[in-house]
Amino acid sequence: MPDSKWTRPTASVAPARPPLLAPPHPVSPLVPPAHVVDLMTAAGSAVFGARWRAMEAKIVECPALTDAMPEFKTTYDIEPHAGESGFDDSHWAVVAATELGAKRGGGLVSFFWFRTTLTIPANAAGFDTGGAMAVLRVNIDDYAEVWINGELPRAAGRTSPGTIQGFNMPHRLVLANPVTAGDKFEIAVFAINGPISASPANFLWFREAKIEFFR
Repeated sequence: MPDSKWTRPTASVAPARPPLLAPPHPVSPLVPPAHVVDLMTAAGSAVFGARWRAMEAKIVECPALTDAMPEFKTTYDIEPHAGESGFDDSHWAVVAATELGAKRGGGLVSFFWFRTTLTIPANAAGFDTGGAMAVLRVNIDDYAEVWINGELPRAAGRTSPGTIQGFNMPHRLVLANPVTAGDKFEIAVFAINGPISASPANFLWFREAKIEFFR
């Protein structure tokens, strides 16, 4: 069975609706959270039943889209496309929560996937989650794209929480408001070594992974 149900497009596809008319994404609060759980600790990941898996992503050459300008015969894609919901990562290496911060990739132009599923408990390390807003906070050195339940939260012309936020900048994505015990969130973090046009002589680092709760 293939890992992914994703099919590489062969021609350009117009958006389903004008991108600028898409509704804005929920904004994470700027006030201090009522409670924080660190997912880069064994105890913190255990609160949500999180088991992390990871795999390097590769750049592959493929045919250009059929309606590309005639001088473009080939283009490039990444493999695997592990952001989609239900992606089979069962054969990927398991990464202990305490090892998320280890250096990854071979340096220079490098990409890496991290995946897990989070299940919201009724009680998160002493905090009653009922009625609270849950926010995922992720920081990747150097860049990240963050998929939630098979979606990459983004909107044209606006700051979008799932897309690259800047050099070593945190992503803060509202998972649910309010959250309900038993809610599951499939998380896929695409780590990118950068700047890509000035490929660095260093590696990829997972700097921060937390769940913040707000009242």
